[in-house]
Amino acid sequence: MGNGQPQRNQNSTYPRLRAPVYFTRAGVRFLCAKKPADHRLGGVRVYTDEKTKVGTRLDIEIFLPDGSSILCEAEVAWVETLPAGGPARHDVGLVFVVIHPHDRERLSALVEDGKGDVPP
Repeated sequence: MGNGQPQRNQNSTYPRLRAPVYFTRAGVRFLCAKKPADHRLGGVRVYTDEKTKVGTRLDIEIFLPDGSSILCEAEVAWVETLPAGGPARHDVGLVFVVIHPHDRERLSALVEDGKGDVPP
């Protein structure tokens, strides 16, 4: 995983999120120590053209079909570069670091298991 390429069995545990996502690097936090991502919180995989590195913390806003959105913090768990002509330049696994339990439930309707993955 050090080269940013996922192990095949690893990224299958990240369901594909079927919702628009806006993310920025998480703001600098001088007053609190950076804790490692808690993989028990779960995560998702998303397509992106943005280049990012494993371990990068991101502030995420996920836009839901009902017009609402979910704000959370995630950490990049793996990055897979996709071939030219694919749905995006990268397939990225995101581990939730901070997410409200209610929001996790709301996301469950917007994920798939990754089998038969096709672009949205």
